[in-house]
Amino acid sequence: MNMSRDDGKTMNGGGSLDIEQLFEAARDEGALSPEAMQALHITDLGAQIQAGFGVQVDDVASSEVVLVTVMPDDSGSIKFAGNARAVRDGHNLVVSALADSKQRDSILAHNRYLNGTVLYPYCPIAQAVKMDTKNYDPELGTPLYDQAVVLLGTVIAKAQEFALSGVPARTVTLIISDGADAGSTWAKAKDVCALVRDMRRAEAHIVAAIGIDDKNTDFRAVFRDMGIEDRWILTPKSDAADIRKAFALFSQSAVRASQGGASFSKTAAGGFGA
Repeated sequence: MNMSRDDGKTMNGGGSLDIEQLFEAARDEGALSPEAMQALHITDLGAQIQAGFGVQVDDVASSEVVLVTVMPDDSGSIKFAGNARAVRDGHNLVVSALADSKQRDSILAHNRYLNGTVLYPYCPIAQAVKMDTKNYDPELGTPLYDQAVVLLGTVIAKAQEFALSGVPARTVTLIISDGADAGSTWAKAKDVCALVRDMRRAEAHIVAAIGIDDKNTDFRAVFRDMGIEDRWILTPKSDAADIRKAFALFSQSAVRASQGGASFSKTAAGGFGA
């Protein structure tokens, strides 16, 4: 039986495999470049990544999994612009669409807010917690680069954990922000880019972004600097209907990507327009 520990380690039937060992295994397989390894070691991320790990591999019956990971912006500007409800509704739409899909038994979801709060670690999509006014009150900053590294490190480590257990894992990740980075203390855009670049090269990951218009930020430039491809960037207006439409496009892409190898590859290549 697997047990979780609070020191960044995952216990597996008497042995242990910590986050560092998962990254080293990915590096040894050629999935992580020296630049990506450096990005993951700017600071100690073990405990933060472990907080998102959730369900144990042995508790997942599916022969393959799709990890759907979202990072909603919980900065104060979301509330100030009146977009908190639209972001909640958008997230909940994604969860409902995936939970209603034929592939639901193979989908695991994880939600980490932009300022590091884990709403739910990886769990079966049917158990994903809906966002509401009690668990989502955006009033913090925008440490976009710091938390993107944590988020992507979690995705990479969790996918590697499944792979080492013989369970193929594909991933679909969404980063949401309504502003440029403000508050990161240790990571830069190039660090995020190193991770995204390696993930794209592995052809088992999709990294997407939604930049909610703040009348000031060139989100395509911001996300391109982070390594995200244009076809996986949406820039809705600061408008509830437009924001929900962007989340709906992501949910459609995530459902398509979860349908299997060929569908994943086609979706990854086509972006939101696939």
